[in-house]
Amino acid sequence: MPKVGMQPIRRQQLIEATLMAIDQVGMGDASIALIARLAGVSNGIISHYFQDKNGLIAATMRYLMSALSENVVARRLALGDDSPRAHLQVIIEGNFDASQVNGPAMKTWLAFWAASMHQPSLHRLQRINDHRLYSNLCCEFRRALPLHEARSAARGLAALIDGLWLRGALSGDAFDVDQALQIAYEYMDLQLAKQASPGIQSHAPEQPRAKVAQQTEASMRR
Repeated sequence: MPKVGMQPIRRQQLIEATLMAIDQVGMGDASIALIARLAGVSNGIISHYFQDKNGLIAATMRYLMSALSENVVARRLALGDDSPRAHLQVIIEGNFDASQVNGPAMKTWLAFWAASMHQPSLHRLQRINDHRLYSNLCCEFRRALPLHEARSAARGLAALIDGLWLRGALSGDAFDVDQALQIAYEYMDLQLAKQASPGIQSHAPEQPRAKVAQQTEASMRR
């Protein structure tokens, strides 16, 4: 009979083993047997907790997405500056956090993106992740720009973040986080500079800190 409290420990153990397996051999060759061996458990344990490999891959992606979301939320709540620029800056930083640019995480994200085009459950997770980034960016740009401009700026910055991450992951070299941040900051500042342009009216800022946890909770329920 399993010990009380073992389920979350086992699940995390298997998720970490999945990251290791994908890092070593790729998603296609990351078999149930290999993952179980890396985790030091029997094959049946994976079926017990996740049903099959697809269930384990989905759980691993939810883990990476949660780590990303929690990191961004923590950075935003710790801000001393409540300006749109400060919030946008830490959203960018969270997407290039060490938890997202280490070898196992990058290889798993890349494999996930490819698999999501063929598996509806993974595609849904990808849509949630895309929407969360766009929504967070748009909310902050909206505090400084008209709605149309804010949406356009959010789409552009989201695409730039993904593109910088992808180029860094595929470069074969150590991920240059500082360079990626600098490029993203420059685009962000270029968009925010439109706030002072003629014909653009400023908008009263919302209360972002009060909404950060609510936004995250809502997005995690999707």
